[in-house]
Amino acid sequence: MQQSKTIQQYQQQLANDKNGCENAVHSYLQKIESSKQLNAFVEVYKEESIERAKELDVKRTNRNSLGKLHGVVIALKDVICYKNHKVSAASNILKGFTSVYNSTAVEKLLAEDAIIIGNCNCDEFAMGSTNENSAYGKVLNALDETKVPGGSSGGSAVAVQAGLCMISLGSDTGGSVRQPADFCGIIGLKPTYGRVSRHGLIAYASSFDQIGIFGNNIEDVALVLEVISGEDDYDSTVANKKIEKFSRSTGNNRTYKFAYFKNALNHLSLDPEIKKGIESLVQNLEKDGHSVKGIDFELLDHIVPAYYVLATAEASSNLSRYDGVRYGYKEPSAGNVTDMYTKTRTKGFGKEVKRRIMLGTFVLSSGYYEAYFTKAQQVRRLLVDQTEKIFKDFDAILIPTVPANAFNIGAMEKDPVATYLADIYTVFANLTGIPAISIPLFKHINNMPFGVQIMSDKFNEVTLLEISDRILNDYKPA
Repeated sequence: MQQSKTIQQYQQQLANDKNGCENAVHSYLQKIESSKQLNAFVEVYKEESIERAKELDVKRTNRNSLGKLHGVVIALKDVICYKNHKVSAASNILKGFTSVYNSTAVEKLLAEDAIIIGNCNCDEFAMGSTNENSAYGKVLNALDETKVPGGSSGGSAVAVQAGLCMISLGSDTGGSVRQPADFCGIIGLKPTYGRVSRHGLIAYASSFDQIGIFGNNIEDVALVLEVISGEDDYDSTVANKKIEKFSRSTGNNRTYKFAYFKNALNHLSLDPEIKKGIESLVQNLEKDGHSVKGIDFELLDHIVPAYYVLATAEASSNLSRYDGVRYGYKEPSAGNVTDMYTKTRTKGFGKEVKRRIMLGTFVLSSGYYEAYFTKAQQVRRLLVDQTEKIFKDFDAILIPTVPANAFNIGAMEKDPVATYLADIYTVFANLTGIPAISIPLFKHINNMPFGVQIMSDKFNEVTLLEISDRILNDYKPA
């Protein structure tokens, strides 16, 4: 089967192909096999995905009612539960663990006839920005295998980038969908916090985590968002809102009001090529009648410290359940209970996860809670208040996705603080709960891609997707 540009085109081809789903799955399986050096997948569901494809082909030829994602080949990040399949968060402490239930997102995908082809490598417990912190080894960027793909959802990003699936799901706690999307030259969407159920998503920081979507075009991403959004009795943080027709968020010709943070574009950490690209986008938007205004955002340099205080505090709490008692790895040589806890967690967790657990435990400890955790919560409140004011006057915020494009493997290994500071433009959306998307627009002088990040008000993904589709169609160089 000829590879299609969109899900809609693919499904139109299926209508005339008796074995279309099966042929598509075989094609993707061949690509996965020939791209094994990228290390994008932890596990590939070969036989299962072929059987699922055959069932869907029969369903279609029998002219039964078809789901919105009929035959669409999708990969999952190794933090999203799929019943009777292994899920490990790329950690030794969960290696071999089999999920006993489906995440709500997976339930919804399967209900709409999707085919899940495998689960993807990631940074351990979604903690990292390079996909080098994995028990399964690092993931390579398909455009240049000497570069990182970004993280923590690097495997999911590379799976779409390299054409190993049509769509993939990741998770975004501080930029873990948008940053790898930027590094890999694809689209990465983080929905509003509460738009998509977190039931069945292995937790890193519960007030930040959100399942996100990787794709090659806005139309496909919008359709998948439409499918996985909505209420869920298993997640009390999901918004009680009617599911909008995100898949119709294209073809709008209205003009928009954009804001950008002046100090974000003038920040010392920002690569000059990226600054130049976004400035050219601003100029083009203004030429076409859109309003674009630079505004001061004094809290920019407080965003990363506030995020890492709060996120690591939540990680310390969430990861306390991995103790060797109930499930996962258990140290066999332990002499007593305390020894078993200590040795299990020491051997089971990787270096970066242990670093964040210790930092989170510190900021929650007696004598430091008020000085760090409470102050960070106050900063978060200020950020939310300022963001609400911005969206009273503007439709969207334009901001870089990252301060630099994909860097060399191992470049950040000795300086974790530098890696944390690279999240300066992405963690803002997680702190405030707003939706954000990274779209690919430019090519750096080093031939690696980079794009722009767009943010809209809470639960206004329709406008976010409209704007993204418009910018990709009107301003992406040929």
